[in-house]
Amino acid sequence: MIDTETVMPRVARPQSRTFSTAATSAFVRKDGPTMKAIYLEKKAGPEGLVAGEIPRPNPKDDEVLVKVHATSVSPAEFDWFTTFNLPFGEPRPFPIVLSHEFSGMVESIGAAVTGFYPDDEVFGLNDWFVNGAQAEYCVAKATALARKPKSLFHVQSAVVPIPALTAWQGLVQKAKLERGQRVLIHGAAGGVGSFAVQFAHWRGAHIITPISSGNFDFVRSLGADELIDYRTTRFEEIVKEVDVVFDTVGGETLERSWPLLAPGGRLVTVATQSNGAVEPRVRDAFMRVLPEGAQLTWIGRLIEQGEIKAHVGPIFPLAAAKLAYARASHGLRRGKIALRVIDRYASSNEETQN
Repeated sequence: MIDTETVMPRVARPQSRTFSTAATSAFVRKDGPTMKAIYLEKKAGPEGLVAGEIPRPNPKDDEVLVKVHATSVSPAEFDWFTTFNLPFGEPRPFPIVLSHEFSGMVESIGAAVTGFYPDDEVFGLNDWFVNGAQAEYCVAKATALARKPKSLFHVQSAVVPIPALTAWQGLVQKAKLERGQRVLIHGAAGGVGSFAVQFAHWRGAHIITPISSGNFDFVRSLGADELIDYRTTRFEEIVKEVDVVFDTVGGETLERSWPLLAPGGRLVTVATQSNGAVEPRVRDAFMRVLPEGAQLTWIGRLIEQGEIKAHVGPIFPLAAAKLAYARASHGLRRGKIALRVIDRYASSNEETQN
């Protein structure tokens, strides 16, 4: 069964946008294969997404070409520096394809790649500065991939890489959370937060989280020990001297958390608004996730062992990407929106769930 809050019904596929001959030639190579994709042809928000044919990428020596089965939606991506810029600030060329986490099958491999072979089922996270996975194919470094957990469908594993790696790198690598320590987690019902609670529980930490009462049962099932209804109680009135604060919210919530750290305590924030902060302690606490296939392999093992669960929210077909972003703009109670790129799956069970 797919662990999902809502599964959207199939949406009629819109017609691909018709381009003039001149415009089409800018996107489609006559001397190479193309692919269907949802993309931006100018700087815009979700309203600027169009459907069409663009050149299929070719893997470099250290890269893998993945046939995408599913990807996810990250609404904040339209505001990321990496979406419209190259590493040194030059503008990225259009068309630009969004969504960098994915699940699919290996189509082909570069000359230097070892450990992966055509038809392997994989999931991963590709480079922020290249085109993403809202397309039939994407490329990723082999070091950014892991084998898909067999217990998950593609729409489930596609929503794992970014939130799970963010939580892992924040809690385990940066904060160095250990057994018996007290950790305060903000945003525990969200995509990143739900993985953070599960990893902290797996590490043997004591977990405290301010959350709405409507999410109490869900977050408790993830392993939280102390739940505070933030709508009725200010968390700083109850929480004292924690070893680690893991923040996915930012702003006032982050500021109110600093005094709660015990001597030697560590604070990690992954909130987008903390990126580029002027205050040194906030700048030092901020963390951006990196595509690490070895860590994703370990996370996949925890999923297979039943230690960690993936929570997928509403599922939309790729052609309905605009609807997916519209749904995301209203907020999600839990989980992350998935985009189904391939309609037919080998598993009849998954087909019946969608």
